[in-house]
Amino acid sequence: MAMAMPMATDCGSSRWSMVSMKSALPPLTSTASSIKLPGRRRTPPRIRSPQLAPSFSALNPVNPLHSLGFSDMSSFGQNFTIIDNGCRFYAMRHGRRVPKLNRPPDQRRALLRGLTTQLLKHGRIKTTRARASAVRKYVDKMITLAKDGSLHKRRQALGFIYEKQIVHALFAEVPDRYGERNGGYTRIIRTLPRRGDNAPMAYIELV
Repeated sequence: MAMAMPMATDCGSSRWSMVSMKSALPPLTSTASSIKLPGRRRTPPRIRSPQLAPSFSALNPVNPLHSLGFSDMSSFGQNFTIIDNGCRFYAMRHGRRVPKLNRPPDQRRALLRGLTTQLLKHGRIKTTRARASAVRKYVDKMITLAKDGSLHKRRQALGFIYEKQIVHALFAEVPDRYGERNGGYTRIIRTLPRRGDNAPMAYIELV
């Protein structure tokens, strides 16, 4: 009996309990962070700061307003270049058609200058309807310059009309002839088509 009691005491001390086992295990958080599983490496998502889309001011892709501190000026309509005459720069020319008259710009301007000179010299000329309609506004502009009568307007007329004597005669006669008339200084009268190519013709004359 004396030998049996110590052996029973040793067996009771060698027994384990659930509480002692849990205390002996490492915490779960440290274990989960230290374990590396084989496979694809997962990276945390990158948080990108919101960036404004590059705006275009004319042909410059950099908006100068952002560099000056005006961050609120980021709308698309505020990035157009303002021209000196108050208009805005747009890419397309809708509704700005001009009569080309089948000629390049320099020859077209020379043709209109010649037709204006001949009409002011003779008072009535015969040409195609397209040319008559195109030269009409230039003749009205020359008469408007002559009604003003200043030296600057005279020099503008001398730069457009080919003959100097016609300019001086125009500035001398226009104030008495068209002093009371506000526009509408020419008249277009349609006539028979031209023989050969059947082009529509017209007379243009001073009122």
